[in-house]
Amino acid sequence: MGRKKIVSDRSIIIFSILTVMYTGCSGQDPYQWIADLPQPWTLDQDQVSAILPKFHERFPDFHQRLKAINLWRVGTPYGIFKLGEEIEPDADPILRIDTSDCTVHVLTSIAFTNSLDWEQTRNNMIDIHYKADGNGNKSPTFKSRWHYTSDRIKNNPYTQDITRSLVEGDFLDSVRITLNKKKDQSEFLDLDWMSEQTFHFIPTRNIDQDFLRSVPDICGIAFVRHSYFDMGILIAHEGVLIDRSNLVHASSELNYTGMVDFLEYLNNNGGPRFDGVMIYQFTPAPIILMK
Repeated sequence: MGRKKIVSDRSIIIFSILTVMYTGCSGQDPYQWIADLPQPWTLDQDQVSAILPKFHERFPDFHQRLKAINLWRVGTPYGIFKLGEEIEPDADPILRIDTSDCTVHVLTSIAFTNSLDWEQTRNNMIDIHYKADGNGNKSPTFKSRWHYTSDRIKNNPYTQDITRSLVEGDFLDSVRITLNKKKDQSEFLDLDWMSEQTFHFIPTRNIDQDFLRSVPDICGIAFVRHSYFDMGILIAHEGVLIDRSNLVHASSELNYTGMVDFLEYLNNNGGPRFDGVMIYQFTPAPIILMK
């Protein structure tokens, strides 16, 4: 009971903030509607299916609907590594809404945005979260999952890298890294897969309010951490940047999905949390429904 009450009290505060932030002078801002919806992490599959068509009705534009879905999910309890393939070695659900970590928040939000009910969302999640085999088919297996955010950003059509298009070359940094290859040459994850790729990112020192004017109204932010390179990892965290100012992300520090000022979060009172960022756009790519 205590934990449920804390989550409920916290969400009331969060949704009150959203109401204030997204109510325009006329009082007709469409995002105010979200504050009156049930908390998504409390809903079952049928209840989610009943609500998703309302997002399509109110927000026919994909990116506006994605923003609305993100705002709706603020307050979701944090839980790391809570999605799987429903079979060993990871028997967790393919889709869930009751808890989220940073990548799960991003990918499930895209899936919900593209869907009209729970079943379609689950099918779309498979399309988003897994790589195709040699015949172009996608099946949810541990080894076919997009485990590395940097790999996904560079090669998955749903989250396309736009980092290099936003700044001049002098403002970029780059690294060539073999994903999933640790310093001792072993695999970080048991995937029978390594991939040497070059990635470009914007160093934290070059990110300010002027820079944010160049990014889309809603985009993905992936945070680079140099200390992870020796593990064959580039990205330490990710979230969704809204209105060029607010970061929506599933936070282990907050223990729920929160919305924070992006620059304040990144700069962390003069001690930057990360070494740089990759930025990606959300693309409503054609959905391949699983049979």
